[in-house]
Amino acid sequence: MRSRVAPWLASRKPAASGPVRALVHEDTDALRALVARDPVANVFIDSLLTQGRSAVPSQPGAVILGFFDNFEHDGGELAAACWVGSNVVPVEMTASQSAYFGRWIAANWRPHASIFGPAGAVLGMMAELSAAGITAHEVRPSQPLLAIEGTSPFPANRALTVSRSGQFAEVLAAAAAMFEEEVGYSPFLGGEENYRRRVAWLINRGHSFSHCTSGGEVIFKADLGAVTIRATQIQGVWMNPRFRGRGLSNGYMAASVNLAQVLAPVTSLYVNDFNARARAVYAKVGFEQVGTFATVLF
Repeated sequence: MRSRVAPWLASRKPAASGPVRALVHEDTDALRALVARDPVANVFIDSLLTQGRSAVPSQPGAVILGFFDNFEHDGGELAAACWVGSNVVPVEMTASQSAYFGRWIAANWRPHASIFGPAGAVLGMMAELSAAGITAHEVRPSQPLLAIEGTSPFPANRALTVSRSGQFAEVLAAAAAMFEEEVGYSPFLGGEENYRRRVAWLINRGHSFSHCTSGGEVIFKADLGAVTIRATQIQGVWMNPRFRGRGLSNGYMAASVNLAQVLAPVTSLYVNDFNARARAVYAKVGFEQVGTFATVLF
């Protein structure tokens, strides 16, 4: 049954055993080293570490789990990790390790909005949850992870700019429309004030890009959902239905890449494998596949 937990809300904090345990402040350097193995795939956790500077999340109720090799001897060595909050996000997790995390999450179950990240880890955890009787609303098993280094070779639409605070109402409406199209329910179900705060945070940080008509209506928008000095991840891409089918997406996406490049040298995103139109746009803009993600929606 769908949990309707929103991805910007914190969950309550659980607990664990065996080779999996909650990380503590002293694990921060080990977690940073783990994340650095793949700054693109791990950009979500990397961005949280940039903000919080600790393996112990500042978000109420969230926890970062670690899998430790040889944990019986001096605590072992950190080999994989997993963010567990309103979302679940694996870090450098193998298929065999995912079973341990999945059992931990099942034993400490609370509603999550989603699990997303490298496909093997996500699907491995979901297999354990399914065995425990926990069902998903939807599983998207194959989502190409794409990246581009440097600016886009495609001519950018320079009308796309960093959103201004005065555009908040219009950007909020576009963001809510995008969310409902993508996920199938309103983001306001998790609490309108929380979603409003999230959109305002993106605008205030300069992580929201948009182009509006002279009347203020959003034509196109995109967000940087995760930002580090090494990589960014584009999320929340939305074209106003009134302007679709005109070939505008290529120029807007090229502009999104170029704006993101101001913050980090690599720009990434992931897309549903069945979304042929979007994948064609991303290919024209210069993105190349560097991995495969999966997403489980509850």
